[in-house]
Amino acid sequence: MNSQFFFTRLQYESGDWDVDQRMPSNLLNSLVEYTTLPVDTQEKIIPLSSDEIFKSPFCYLSGHKLVQFTKKEKENFKAYVNNGGFVFVDDCNHDIDGLFSKSFVRQMDEIFGKDELKKIPNNHEIYTSFFEFEDGPPTTSQELNGWGDDLVHDYLKAIEVDGRIGVLFSNKDYGCEWDYDFRNKRWYKIDNTRFGVNIVMYAMMS
Repeated sequence: MNSQFFFTRLQYESGDWDVDQRMPSNLLNSLVEYTTLPVDTQEKIIPLSSDEIFKSPFCYLSGHKLVQFTKKEKENFKAYVNNGGFVFVDDCNHDIDGLFSKSFVRQMDEIFGKDELKKIPNNHEIYTSFFEFEDGPPTTSQELNGWGDDLVHDYLKAIEVDGRIGVLFSNKDYGCEWDYDFRNKRWYKIDNTRFGVNIVMYAMMS
């Protein structure tokens, strides 16, 4: 078994899964910089339909378009989450009425039951799992750029299994927010990938 943390991007048959391509290496760099977690700095891309996902400590899924899982993808998604896996899902449209968001929520309703995907409170432990975010999920510049629904989403949603988050869902477009070469981080007054560190550390500790 791989003793290092590694980042898995889930490839699914519908939609455009291969977005924000520099984000994983940026986030992985932050884990190396801030934590003592042993980290494999190479992103892995694994089909959701593959049983390889069950070896992954952390999965990421994103896109702009329709999410319509195949039967095998649904089975794997449900089994992975119910067996302790963690999936961070980020809407590149940052739009609650957009195609990605609406179709992904519909998939979650089908897989886990209607309305299992719920808002989490802004004092949830994921906001203090490493860095402290007193006001809940940090705002992204993507939400304020006039594209998408032009709203600041002041919450995240999650599906919890046995008291822990198994699916974390964001309409905030963190993927595009963190989609830059990690060497450019020095130009930021505050490193905006810090919340990504919280997400990973929560997933690994819970």
